[in-house]
Amino acid sequence: MRIGEIRHPERARFGKPLAGVRVLALEQMQALPYATQLLAQLGAEVVKLEPPGSGDSGRASIPALVDGDGRRVGATYLRNNLGKRGITVDLKQEEGRALVRRMIPHFDVVAENFKPGVLAKFGLDYAAVAQLAPRAIYVSISGFGHTAPTPYASWPAYAPVAEAMAGLYEPNRKEGQPPPVVVAGALGDIASALFAVIGILSALRHRDATGVGQYLDVAMLDATLAVSDMPPFLWSMGAPESWAASGKIGICAGFAARDGWFVMAVFREHHFERLARLVEHPEWVGDPRFATREGWAAHTDAVVRPAVEAWARDKTRLEACEALCAEGIVAGPNHTAADLAADPHVAARDMLIEVPRPDGGPPLRVVGNPVKLSRVAEGPVTRFPSLGQHTDEVLGELLGLSEAELAGLRERGVI
Repeated sequence: MRIGEIRHPERARFGKPLAGVRVLALEQMQALPYATQLLAQLGAEVVKLEPPGSGDSGRASIPALVDGDGRRVGATYLRNNLGKRGITVDLKQEEGRALVRRMIPHFDVVAENFKPGVLAKFGLDYAAVAQLAPRAIYVSISGFGHTAPTPYASWPAYAPVAEAMAGLYEPNRKEGQPPPVVVAGALGDIASALFAVIGILSALRHRDATGVGQYLDVAMLDATLAVSDMPPFLWSMGAPESWAASGKIGICAGFAARDGWFVMAVFREHHFERLARLVEHPEWVGDPRFATREGWAAHTDAVVRPAVEAWARDKTRLEACEALCAEGIVAGPNHTAADLAADPHVAARDMLIEVPRPDGGPPLRVVGNPVKLSRVAEGPVTRFPSLGQHTDEVLGELLGLSEAELAGLRERGVI
C-alpha cells in the first residue's frame, strides 16, 4: 500500500469510524505518537504540536534522513506520524500557552506524554483543560502514571525499563548473566499506545452517554505488565518463574531449514506424537525421556533438534512449516525485514505502507493499520508532517488568525 492510495474503495462510502473526532497531541517519541497515528488511520483529525526549532524528540533518533525542508528527521518520528497535521507552538512562552488554551475547546481529545508535572507548570494539565473544555477527554501516557501514589512517579521511562520492571526479562535471564534487554519492537511503547486507544474510545463512548469528558491515565509499566502477565501468574501458582521463558516447558524453539530458520511450538501431547511420526521418530512416543512436557524441553537440543533439522534439511522454511501446520503443529518462518517486505500476507493485509523518501532513496515502509473493518476502506494515508507544516493552516482555521497575526507570532518565536 502506498501513501495516498485507497484500498477497497467500494467501502469508502461508509466513511471512517472516527471521522469528526479531533485530537490535539502534545507528544514525542513513540508511545503516544503510535496511538494517535492509529487514531488518524481510523479517521480522526490529529493535530500534532511540537516545539519550534527542535520539534518532537523522536526527530533526533537514528537512523535519520533529511526532509524536504532541509531538517534532519529520525526513524522514531518517521514511523509514528503518518496522517497528522503538524504545528509548532512554544509552550515555554505564555503567549504560546495562551494559543493552546484557545485551541483546546475545538478538540475532543487532548493527549500528552510529557514527564509528570511539566504540563501542570504550563497550566495545561487535566484540571486546567477540564475547565476550558468539560467534554474533552484528557489522555496522559507516562512511565508510572499520575493518579495513584507510586515511588516511581518522577522517574522518566523508555520501553526497556518498563519491560524490565514488568518482569518480562527475568524468565529469560541466564544464571550469573545480566537480563537480555531488547530494544527492537518497543513492546512497552506499543502496549501503552494500544491501551490508550482502547481508553480513548471507551471515554468517547462514555461521553456520548453522560455528556462529560474525563481523565485517561496510562502508565507504561501497567500496560507492559498486562501483556507480560505470565511471570506473576505462574509464580502465584507455585510454578518456577522460568516457565514463562521458551525452552522450559514443551518445545518452543527455532530450527534450521534449507533457506533459513523457522519457529515451532509444541505444547500438547497429541502434537508431540504427530511431530514424532512426521520426522520419522515414532519411538519418542513411550520413551521415558519424553514422558512429560518438561522432558520435551530438556531434550530439545540434544535429541529433537537434530531429528527435526535432518527432516527439514531439503525443505525451505515455508515447506517445512506447511508440512507441520498440516499436522496441526504450530510453526512459522523466522522472517527478516526483507522477507516481510515480500510476504504475500503482509501485502494482502496492507500491513506495510510505502512512504516516499524526500531524499529520493527507496521508500520507507511504515506499519499499516491492523484493525480491519468490513465497511472501512484502507487509506488514504498522508505522509508525516514536516516541522510546523500546518501551523498557519490550523491556527487560521480554528482561531481565525490573520496573516498579519501569524507573522507577528512567528517574529516573536511563539510559532
